[in-house]
Amino acid sequence: MKTFQLMIGSFLISVMAFSQNVQQRLDSTVKVLLGDSTMKHAIMGLYVVNSNTNEVVYDLNSQFGLAPASCQKIITSIAAFDLLGKDYRWKTEFGYDGKVTNDTLHGSIHIIGYGDPTLGSWRYASTKPELVFSAWTKAVEKLKVHVVEKNIYFHSSKFTYQSVPGGWIWDDIGNYYGAGHFALNWNENQYNLVLNTGEKEGDSVKVVRTEPEVQLIEMKNLLKAGKKRSGDNAYIYLAPYTENGFVTGSVPAGEKEFKVAGSMPYPSTSISNEIYKQFANKRIDIKERPIAIDSGAVLESVPVPCDSVLARIYSPSLDSINFQFLRHSINLYGEAFIRTIAYEKNGFGSTDSGLAIVKRYWQERGIEKSELHIVDGSGLSPQNRITANSLVTALQYAKTKEWFNSFYEALPTYNQMKLKSGTIGGAKSFAGYHKAKNGTEYTVAIIVNNFDGSASNVVKKMFTVLDELK
Repeated sequence: MKTFQLMIGSFLISVMAFSQNVQQRLDSTVKVLLGDSTMKHAIMGLYVVNSNTNEVVYDLNSQFGLAPASCQKIITSIAAFDLLGKDYRWKTEFGYDGKVTNDTLHGSIHIIGYGDPTLGSWRYASTKPELVFSAWTKAVEKLKVHVVEKNIYFHSSKFTYQSVPGGWIWDDIGNYYGAGHFALNWNENQYNLVLNTGEKEGDSVKVVRTEPEVQLIEMKNLLKAGKKRSGDNAYIYLAPYTENGFVTGSVPAGEKEFKVAGSMPYPSTSISNEIYKQFANKRIDIKERPIAIDSGAVLESVPVPCDSVLARIYSPSLDSINFQFLRHSINLYGEAFIRTIAYEKNGFGSTDSGLAIVKRYWQERGIEKSELHIVDGSGLSPQNRITANSLVTALQYAKTKEWFNSFYEALPTYNQMKLKSGTIGGAKSFAGYHKAKNGTEYTVAIIVNNFDGSASNVVKKMFTVLDELK
C-alpha cells in the first residue's frame, strides 16, 4: 500500500514539475515574442488549459477582446452543432401553381429557398449543378408539360434581403471569400472571371468570360499584368444586387484562361439564366420573365403562392458542411449557420437575430456576453472582438458532446497541431487542441493583433510559442 502511495505521489510530483516547466518555457518564449520589433505596438492573448482537468497552464490577456479573424468560426460551428444538430439538412423546394391542360401549365414555376449554402456547389457529389437541374427538369417532365404560360418565381422571403453582414468591408464583398448569403444560393455564390494576360509586366489583361455566366451591365477592367508567376493580386469591387463593378490589381503575365474568383451579386439571376437553357434543351418553354419574391423592398414582393411541391433538394448534413467550413474556412457557411439558427428558432433568417441567439447560448455555457462582440458568423469583419478565454471555453465544451469527433476531425493541422487559423489585416490567430509527447492534452488559443510586417513572419514566431506544448 505504501509502495502504491509512493508511486502515485511520485507521479503527481512529476506531472506538477512538468506543468511548471511548461509554464516557465511558455513564459520565456512569450517574452521573446513580445520583445520582438514586429510586436512593438501589438497585443497578444494566449490562454492554455489542460484539456482533461481544465487547469490553467498559461494566461496572458485571456480576457482582452481581440479581432479573432476566422478563429471565430469555432464559436459559430459549435453553436450550430448544438442548436441545429449534426444531421441538419437544408432544403430547396421546386413547385408550381395553376392547372395543367394538355402540355401547358397555366401558371408558374416556383423555386423556394431555405438558405441552403450548398445548392449547386462543386464540393459534394449530391449538390452539383447538373444534378439539381436534372431533378427540376424531371419534375416538370412528369407533369408532361412543354409550355409554362407564366413565370419562374424565385422565393427568398424566408431570409433577410441584406445578404452581407453590416460589418463587412468594400474590399472584401466583391471577392469569393466575401460572398453573401441569400435564401437561394448557387455555386457557393461564386463565379470566375476568366482572363488572358499580356506577355510582359504592365501589359493589358482581357476579360474573356465569366463561369458560370453572371449578368453584368458593365465590369470595368483596370487589371494589369504583373510579373510572371506573381500570383493572383486582383480585387473585384461589386456590391450585392448591383450590375456594375470593376476589377483592379494584377495577375501574372503570360497567362491564358487565368481565373479570378468573385462573389455573385444576386445568385438567383445565375439560376435563372441556366434553368432557361436547361428547360429549352428539354423543349420546355417559359413564356414570361423570372420574378424574385424577396423579403425587402429592393425587389418585387408579389405574394404568389406555390400550390404544389414537385421536388425537394436537400443539402449534405451539417457535420459534412462543417468539415468544409472549418477545414477550408468558407465564410458563406458561417453566415448560413447564423441565419439558419435564426430561421429555425424565430421563423425568419437574419444575422442580428441569429447572433443574439448564439450569444445567449454561449452565455448559458459560461462565456460572458461582453466577451463576444461579434457582427458575423465567419470572422471576416474587422469589427469582431472576442477573447482567448471564450475560444478555449468553447473548445472545452465541445469535448463533452457526442458530436465532438466530427468537430475535431474538421479542424485543420498547423504546426503538427489540430488548430483553426484566422487571418485578416493586422490580425492572426490559432485555436484548438494538442497532445504532447508525454500524453498531456492541451486546449489553446493565441491571438495577435496589430503586429508589424507580414502574417507569415508573425506566424513563425507564434509557432515558436506553441512548440513549448509539444
